[in-house]
Amino acid sequence: MNLFLLSWKYIKDKPLNTFLNVLLMGLGIAIILVLMILNSQLEENLSKNRRGVDLVVGAKGSPLQLILANVYHIDFPTGNIKLDEAKALTRNRQVKSAIPLALGDNYRGFRIVGTNHDYVKLYEATIAEGALWKYNLECTIGPNVAKQLGLKVGDEFFGAHGLSETDLDHDEASYKVVGILEPSNTALDNLILTNIESIWQVHEHSTEEGEETVHSDEPVLGSAYETGLPEGGADAEITSMLIQFRSAMGAVMMPRMVNSETNMQAASPAFELQRLFSLMGIGVNMIKSFAYIIIVIAGLSIFISLYNALKDRKYDLAIMRSLGASKTKLFVHVIFEGIIITTIGGIMGFIMGHGLVEILTGLYEKSDAVGISGLVLVKGEFYVLLISVGVGVLASILPAFSAYRTDISKVLAQE
Repeated sequence: MNLFLLSWKYIKDKPLNTFLNVLLMGLGIAIILVLMILNSQLEENLSKNRRGVDLVVGAKGSPLQLILANVYHIDFPTGNIKLDEAKALTRNRQVKSAIPLALGDNYRGFRIVGTNHDYVKLYEATIAEGALWKYNLECTIGPNVAKQLGLKVGDEFFGAHGLSETDLDHDEASYKVVGILEPSNTALDNLILTNIESIWQVHEHSTEEGEETVHSDEPVLGSAYETGLPEGGADAEITSMLIQFRSAMGAVMMPRMVNSETNMQAASPAFELQRLFSLMGIGVNMIKSFAYIIIVIAGLSIFISLYNALKDRKYDLAIMRSLGASKTKLFVHVIFEGIIITTIGGIMGFIMGHGLVEILTGLYEKSDAVGISGLVLVKGEFYVLLISVGVGVLASILPAFSAYRTDISKVLAQE
């Protein structure tokens, strides 16, 4: 007697009840998996992008906005800071390295970032094709930029002022693609990198009313394309600096000094992210609790279905006992029904959860920048599926025990 096939046939005899129980279980599992996938990938990718960055220094404003704009490139900058002030800060003995960033332009939604080669080395990115930029208006693009915009080495384009795709183009000077980066699963994948002088050059306007700035056709070598800060005039500005400390003492002294003694603002990526996740955690835990309630309701529904079904199957169970089936077999037979229902529900929830994340990332235009995908397995998913099976076992115990106690003579006498 194959108890598994027998249990499967009984389940198929009640298609509506089975479908509703499976759907309820699947919804609960799907909600939990969606939260797990989003939370896990967000934490992993955000931590990966802030590696090597102890402090971000920029214009005064929201510390979290400063981090999101300059480390993750998913928010608007708080403003600009004077190049001279930034250079003075780099001479502080607590500073091991300082990577300058100049933001403010985009090309078809992808941000153009003025920086130096240290920014690429920070994320250990490598060149897939071509080379890193050296001269003004040369740029190296991320793999997602090349893929989505169809750009290749040698192509030229005009950037647009601002960080949205609808902003006006800079028709004064065009960028030339000289290299494409290998995928690194960092913010670099979605950026267009150039030197800071290129950002300054495309923002130059007429020197006097009616007199336009004249640019030489000869390529100009960047003053700090490999490392350090560029040479600039008294009014030159950059957006921010990514700073790494020489020792832990810098984390104690420098933020307070920058915030109180300069016109700039310092923010710690580690601190701001911890604060962000603590705020997010409240909502995530509440939704998870709701999902677990759905799973418990699914378990109660399975229990009620199996318990009521036993009333109609008492005669069948008595016949099975009279044909030689032991009480243990009847017990296992009912347990199998609960396990089958919850296992199917768990598999459905697994597919629904990953599928929903993939659909949402396809609809969200900045999903590539955040680095979330529904095609990735995260730690703990297997345990969620085990929980669903455990719920099935628990929901089946009382009905199974009732089947175990079936009195053959009494049931057959009643029939």
